[in-house]
Amino acid sequence: MRKTMLISAAVFVAVFAVLISLIVGKHDDPATESVIADAQQIATRPDCDVTLVAGVQLDCLGGYSGASTADPSITVVNVWAWWCEPCRAELPLFDTLAHQHPELRVIGVHADTKAANGAALLNDLGVNMPSLQDNHNAFAGALGLPNVVPITVVLNADGSLNSFIPRAFNSYEDLEAAVMSKVQAA
Repeated sequence: MRKTMLISAAVFVAVFAVLISLIVGKHDDPATESVIADAQQIATRPDCDVTLVAGVQLDCLGGYSGASTADPSITVVNVWAWWCEPCRAELPLFDTLAHQHPELRVIGVHADTKAANGAALLNDLGVNMPSLQDNHNAFAGALGLPNVVPITVVLNADGSLNSFIPRAFNSYEDLEAAVMSKVQAA
């Protein structure tokens, strides 16, 4: 009996040592390094001053999620995805819109489950507008939007839908004209 207990204890110690070495060795695993890099991509994104948009609660694709100190009369939302080529071309235009029109709240909604890919795309493009993460297409579903990206959504001050524009923009002038025509009509 004593010999069986000693053998069992030795097996337990050996298995425990193997498990510890596997856990410690995971830091050299490329998959673990990828998870760490993904988290860093997201963490370096700008803070979100709002996470409740048109009645839909979304996570911030990046930094801190906090209450907005400003209450703009109009919110412009760019619904996009990391794999969308037209989105890649127009995201910097929305960043410019945010800088040129501080009276507007301009945010992105990443409509894909791969948040790290979305954060990496924004970082690669140098886009600093805050973006929210929509893993389940809740935003588009709540507003009855067509199942396309990119799509531009203009919301009134109360969060209700003003209009949506289901097309990609190729120039800042076209984007600004389209958005401002909706803003002036509100």
